[in-house]
Amino acid sequence: MERNKTAIVTAGSRGIGRAVVLKLASEGFDVVTCSRSKAKLEALHDDVNRKAPRVKLYSVPADLSVKEGVNGFLSFVDDLSLDIDVLVNNAGAFVPGKVSDEPEGALETMIDINLYSAYRVTRGVLPGMKKRKAGYIFNMCSVASITPYMHGGSYCIAKFALLGFSKVLREEMKEHGIRVTSIMPGAALSDSWKGVDLPAERFMPVEDVASCIFDAYSLSSRTVIEEIVLRPQLGDI
Repeated sequence: MERNKTAIVTAGSRGIGRAVVLKLASEGFDVVTCSRSKAKLEALHDDVNRKAPRVKLYSVPADLSVKEGVNGFLSFVDDLSLDIDVLVNNAGAFVPGKVSDEPEGALETMIDINLYSAYRVTRGVLPGMKKRKAGYIFNMCSVASITPYMHGGSYCIAKFALLGFSKVLREEMKEHGIRVTSIMPGAALSDSWKGVDLPAERFMPVEDVASCIFDAYSLSSRTVIEEIVLRPQLGDI
């Protein structure tokens, strides 16, 4: 019997990550994910079991903003002994502020979660993909990777760096048959925007971002969409 494809989606318990987990599960992928919240992971398991009962969801609590958390997550993945077909580096966070007056340590915090997590998880997954000469890596960048925003400060810096990492990885992986795509979403309706006095219709549905990832994956292995920029129809918020 042919095995299910397998995807890793970091930070998959809410927002865009959760939408990606549910989308890939609905398309027949087994999924490995993590979150800092055990309760949110349990809720995710319930949703996947209800919507895609024929696939498997593997999860573990992990904080990918620290090296030890990444190493623990990669050990969990290794113990599963799965061939990873897709990696979605979704872990990230936003802390507002200006470079000129944001708190000391803001840059380190933003780099740790938005850049180092993707770098470290990717390096853990790449050996298997390279051995099989197949795989797809999606890096969840942001429109802040290409546009500087007031009060975006260190977040913009980290997301610019993540896009740079993704571009370098794309070049390195060409000869190995591994595709790499940078996803750059604008404002999507997720917990990051809780408390903002704007109607839901002003935001992109997180499901649209998830659909873009699956659609890009579904193309022939001879084709890669290097960058995808998504914005709300009325523009940035």
